[in-house]
Amino acid sequence: MPTSDSEDDTPASSNQTEGTKILLADPKTAILRLSLPMMVAMTLMTLYNVVDAFWVAGLGADALAAVGFAFPLFIITIGLASGLGTGGEAALARTIGARDRAGASSVAMHTLLLMTVLAVAVTIPLYLFAHDIFVLMGAGDAVGLATEYARILFMGTFALLFGEVAYALMHGEGDAKRTMYAMAAGAVANIALDPILIYGLDMGIAGAAWATILAEVIAAVPMVYWLFVKRDTYISLRFREFSPDAAVARNVLGVGLPAAAEQLALALMALILNGVIVLIASTDGVAVYSVGWRVVSIGLTPILAISSAVVAVTGATYGARAYARMETALRFAARLGLGIGLGLAVATFAFAPRIAALFTAGDVPGIAPELTTYLRVMSLVYPMVGFGLFSASFFQGTGLGARSLTITVLQNVVLSILFAWIFAAGLGFSLSGIWWGVAAGNAIGAALGYAWARRYSAGLLIGQAGAAAA
Repeated sequence: MPTSDSEDDTPASSNQTEGTKILLADPKTAILRLSLPMMVAMTLMTLYNVVDAFWVAGLGADALAAVGFAFPLFIITIGLASGLGTGGEAALARTIGARDRAGASSVAMHTLLLMTVLAVAVTIPLYLFAHDIFVLMGAGDAVGLATEYARILFMGTFALLFGEVAYALMHGEGDAKRTMYAMAAGAVANIALDPILIYGLDMGIAGAAWATILAEVIAAVPMVYWLFVKRDTYISLRFREFSPDAAVARNVLGVGLPAAAEQLALALMALILNGVIVLIASTDGVAVYSVGWRVVSIGLTPILAISSAVVAVTGATYGARAYARMETALRFAARLGLGIGLGLAVATFAFAPRIAALFTAGDVPGIAPELTTYLRVMSLVYPMVGFGLFSASFFQGTGLGARSLTITVLQNVVLSILFAWIFAAGLGFSLSGIWWGVAAGNAIGAALGYAWARRYSAGLLIGQAGAAAA
């Protein structure tokens, strides 16, 4: 195992795949080659969310609000799977860096089995109590539509969770291209199915939910083939060779549980904001937030793709004890995210009125001015978002999931909600005050998270240098 960056970290074993060679190459090159395919796939996936909102908008404000109220529950479901997948990805990358192929396969098997347990645990209660949850959330006239939409989505929980975990595992071994193909197939399928099911078959909001489920199944099919049939991945998934190991499970959950909790924190923020918004502007404000956040997701896609690459590259370099290269990866990602964020901020601010008009067609044109304000305010935080996301990913890659969770909670719950209330009150309890508060909380939290990650990285380098000198 190498202890310095002067040694060659690229394995010579014939068992290595193209993906693992990319993963253990120069960190700058690895981040670019892992993130670019993910940018394409994630852009298509976030685009289908926006397209979904576009088609649902034609059903009226109540339908948009229903999707908005169901969105936090959907975030919880997908967030739990994403968190578990992140835990598996980080642990997998560390074993690859440590040259432990058998350990990598064990990590993957444990992650998939944990996913199966999670699917059962999540689906049943959310399906049974969806109506009561929406009543408690104050959905009002949108309760019926929200319940119908959410319950259909929960029927496809297993396919949804499998897709998230399989994506993460293949990405964790550096296989970004095929991950992109599967994700893109699901996104394109959803975009195509939305108008057919919602309007062509006159299924209404239920059609939007069914389109999502069918798309998840379509995306899962090639992943099943590559992992269980073709078996040309670095990891080997064979149940007869599997041996349960509590230590491996703890290794996955050590990052997976905090990562899932991060998604729950985001859902909590959305729930609280929905409640505050309802108090100020009724369900129309929730419609603004629902549509606006989907549009903002398009802007964040390149930064989120880089963040995913940081988890894998950090994990591999940490496993190889190549701490200088690990810090190089973090700093390069931060500079890249800053540049992309600045460009996206300018474009979003300039075209906000046109974007708002596009996604408020049909029966909800009245929310266009407020949606324009939301998009412009949130665009200002784009340059800072990466600093927080990359720092959280950095800690996930090193196995310090609790620190990643701390950054996310501080940034998205504590500071964002605090400033949202302060700004809303200061601006006469207006919706624009909420948007400004969320933006300020995110920017400040991101800066604090990045400072923490850099300090930890510096400590590792100092410790390694001291050990070498001794």
